[in-house]
This record gives sequence, C-alpha cells and structure tokens, in this order.
Amino acid sequence: MKLATLRHGGRDGTLVLVSRDLARCTPAPLPTLQAALDDWTAAQPRLEAAAAALEADAHAGTPFDPAQAHSPLPRAYAWCDGSAYLSHMRRVRAARGAEMPPSSADDPLMYQGGSDSFLAPTDPILVADAAFGVDFEAEIAVITDDVPMGVAAGQAAQHIRLVMLVNDVSLRNLIPAELAKGFGFFQSKPSSAFAPVALTPDELGDAWSGAKVSLPLHVHLNGKLYGAPNAGLDLQFDFARLIAHAARTRPLAAGTIIGSGTVSNEDEGVGGTCLQEARVIETVRGGAPVTPFMAYGDRVRIEMFDARGHSLFGAIDQTVERYTPPAA
Repeated sequence: MKLATLRHGGRDGTLVLVSRDLARCTPAPLPTLQAALDDWTAAQPRLEAAAAALEADAHAGTPFDPAQAHSPLPRAYAWCDGSAYLSHMRRVRAARGAEMPPSSADDPLMYQGGSDSFLAPTDPILVADAAFGVDFEAEIAVITDDVPMGVAAGQAAQHIRLVMLVNDVSLRNLIPAELAKGFGFFQSKPSSAFAPVALTPDELGDAWSGAKVSLPLHVHLNGKLYGAPNAGLDLQFDFARLIAHAARTRPLAAGTIIGSGTVSNEDEGVGGTCLQEARVIETVRGGAPVTPFMAYGDRVRIEMFDARGHSLFGAIDQTVERYTPPAA
C-alpha cells in the first residue's frame, strides 16, 4: 500500500491512502502516519482494507495532488543517515583530503540529522547565501516501528514498515569547517525533503530483496538527466545492517527514519545523485572542479520508476530560493 500526508490538518498533516498509480487518494482510518506507526500491528489491517477498497473502485477517492502533500512524516522522532555506498564515501572524503575509516567496509558510518522540520517534496530549498555550496543528495530511506536495543541484523529487517525517497540537502562549503571541530554535521545539514508517497516494501515486488531497493534512482537537474545509478548495486550495507547499527546502544522509537546515504555506483557512466561526486571526479581528472553547486533558481527532481516506467513514490521537485531572515 501507498501512504501520503496532506499538508492540512495541523503540524503533522492528515494521513491518506494513495492508489498505486498515484492518481487518487482517500482518507486513512488513522489521523497521522505517526499514529499508525505507534501501533502498526493494529493499524496495518485497517490501512490495508482502505487501500484495497481504493484500488477496487476506479471512481473512489479524490485526485491526489503531490503539491498538497507534505513529507510522509512531516517530523520524526529520529533521522539517522548512513553512508552505505563506499564509492560515494571515497569520492567525497577525497575532496576534503580525508582518509577512509579503516573499518569502513565492516562498520557503517552514520550521523543523526535534524528531524523536527522536514520539507515537503515540492517546497523550495531556502538558503540565505548560495556561497554555502548548495548540493542535493538523493537517497533511499526506510521508516521503522519500535526497534529493540541490540537487535541483530538478521531480525532488523522485520522492523521496516515503509520505504521512501529523500533529498538530504547539504551545504558543502560549510562541511569542512564543521568536521574540523570533531563534532559532526549541524549547520551544513539543513532540512531534508522526502518524496510525497511512502510505500510498504511489498509494493516494490522483486525490486525489494535483501533489505534493499534494486532500481535506478533518477535525478534531473534543471530538466536534464543528471544521473540514474541503481540503488541495489555497490551497496555495502543493506537496511537491516543500518538499523542494527543505529540500535546497537539504544532502542529506536516507532517512526525512526534510516537513510542509505547518497546512492552511488562504481560505474561513473551512470551519473551520480549529488554534485560533489562530479566535482571530485573532475578534480582527479583535470585538477579542479568544473561543475558548480546549485544557484538560486536551479531545480532538482528525484524520482524512481518501476519496470514499466511508472513512478513509485512521486517526485521530490525542489528549486533553490533565497531565504530572508525575519527582521530583528
């Protein structure tokens, strides 16, 4: 089944079921996605019944407008983002002269980002100064139910309830100074945006196997295809491993979002899902980056399609705009 959160209905929006073709929606039997996740065992059959009724009647529901959708979880208890594609990690760390961690092939890298103010999928990326180095990062993410502390990777996959797409926006020119302090990202990681629709893994069919999504992730920049790497290739850590890593020393509350990190393939010919990778490759080949970071007015679109070319999650479609702080 497919779920979305409409913007109206308060800070956490209103939960709806969305038809498989993303054309129609109907109110869910629970008010919010968080309410469903808090007791998924009880919520799931009710949601599935509503979804089945929507699919059975081609005239049921109302048109689904992605512009009226918020991120499926407008705010979450936790947003934990990994770096599961080592090709991306190698390229980006090289850009700032950092070595790969000795344990990078065996121990996932993860940071905890801000989860109190996610962007809607069509919201602008507001930046006070384009010199911050605005970059998109297209990723896969999952939402969990309650995960016990110390869960083994072999049991972690059973806690995955929904799959999403995410744009983990980065301000690249702020990252080096922040990391030099030895305390991680903060100002360099503004609010992330998620695709309009979250779906249960079964909606992916054969593309969901081994706790990963084996489909290309398409990124368009200003209307031109920028990259379409396959999210199932070159993935060092699947979502079961990432969840187990996040829960090693603490339980994870229902509604925790776990990200894969920027999707990246070893094959440079398929393109990337962030600008920094292109800049690093250009530096290695020519001595300096050529690709600029995003400027005001630039637009990024992130989307994934099934084998028949149908959009699975809807699109993240964002434009960079100037942010004006409130008057003192």
